[in-house]
Amino acid sequence: MVHQYKLNGYNIVLDTASGSVHAVDEVAYDIIALYKEKSPDEIVEAILAKYALDATVTREEILDCIEDIRALETAGKLFSEDRYESLAYSYKNNSNTVKALCLHVAHTCNLNCSYCFASQGKYHGDRALMSFEVGKAAFDFLIAHSEGRRNLEVDFFGGEPLMNFEVVKQLVAYARSIEKEHGKNFRFTLTTNGVLLDDEIGEFLNREMSNVVLSLDGRPEVHDRFRRDYAGKGSYEKILPKFQRFVESRGGKNYYMRGTFTHHNTDFTEDIFHMADLGFTELSMEPVVCAPSDPCALTEEDLPVLFEQYEILAKEMLRRRREGRPFTFYHYMLDLKNGPCIYKRITGCGSGTEYLAVTPWGDLYPCHQFVGEEAYLLGNVFDGIKNTAKQDEFRSCNAYAREECRDCWAKLYCSGGCAANAYHATGSVGGVYRYGCELFKKRIECAVMLGVAEAEEE
Repeated sequence: MVHQYKLNGYNIVLDTASGSVHAVDEVAYDIIALYKEKSPDEIVEAILAKYALDATVTREEILDCIEDIRALETAGKLFSEDRYESLAYSYKNNSNTVKALCLHVAHTCNLNCSYCFASQGKYHGDRALMSFEVGKAAFDFLIAHSEGRRNLEVDFFGGEPLMNFEVVKQLVAYARSIEKEHGKNFRFTLTTNGVLLDDEIGEFLNREMSNVVLSLDGRPEVHDRFRRDYAGKGSYEKILPKFQRFVESRGGKNYYMRGTFTHHNTDFTEDIFHMADLGFTELSMEPVVCAPSDPCALTEEDLPVLFEQYEILAKEMLRRRREGRPFTFYHYMLDLKNGPCIYKRITGCGSGTEYLAVTPWGDLYPCHQFVGEEAYLLGNVFDGIKNTAKQDEFRSCNAYAREECRDCWAKLYCSGGCAANAYHATGSVGGVYRYGCELFKKRIECAVMLGVAEAEEE
């Protein structure tokens, strides 16, 4: 399948199955669009008619271009055949290996963010802190079910995980004490709102965490609109200096500023630029996850605004990179030369199979966004997976599982999309969150354009 689009002065042709990207001139762009539908003579006639006022466009040049396209097709770099569907199911059906856990060490939070999908960290249940015993059992479960995997990932999550920092330290120490014995290597991450962050905690995080996600929504007025404490006071002024000090101590690497944009700040690029101007260079900004009736929810009317925002962001990133002050945007991190591997591209994040979330009580869910959905309770860290029927739903989630995805040019980039977003939008992990699809496709177009621009500069 071929996807063609124009962005920032580039005519881009993306061959989806091979991953080949072609930046071409206007004439070649138009010829490629006609190549599968018309004969060479018909293409020549159509192109000469369109470019009648351009003396440089000749029959010979058009025929030469058609031959170049045919050569690319023969080489498997244009109009290539998609041969991956059969692999998408067999990969997941044959895998019983768990490689990552999202450890909910705290189902409570010291902020009262009104848009929080986790209901202020409670996940629509009771407030709780994970005990060391439950966390230890989670690590034992991971080791027991990670056959064939040396590198394992554990994300300390909440709520606010620093509200249970002593247990986090104990669990890291336990994991380090057993990893060599079992031939494993643990990679830890942690997500925090920063309220409790101090130098002692920062030193530990720098030593043990491969990545730390810091929650900041951008401009003070945007951040403080929702990210307030229980007294109703915004948290921006309290956490910003802590984040700046922590990022500096970390050498400006291996962290992400993670923001959320809503219907109230569809100009979210201003928040990204605000964070970049503060000196933060590793940035992420996610669309809000909430019920359509929520005032925060993004609307159909917001969609063209958001498309424009993503384009503004890509162009500004190019400008700043050329000025020697680049920053990274998570959703534009697309390696056009080396990856990801085809397994990842067709099977997705592995939620429910390779990746599981663990509650403070040790219950297992497919991912953090399913926690509290009792129908998706898979089992627990003591007894293992019991609800295999629900787990099988996730084994069938891949880039080809949904009929709507089969003819979508982006399926090998989104891998069929987020199962949790599909569930919350349609009631089924096999559904399609169409709004999210549109945002994703625009982000991929922008990311590819950035890759084309970088290649051109090189």
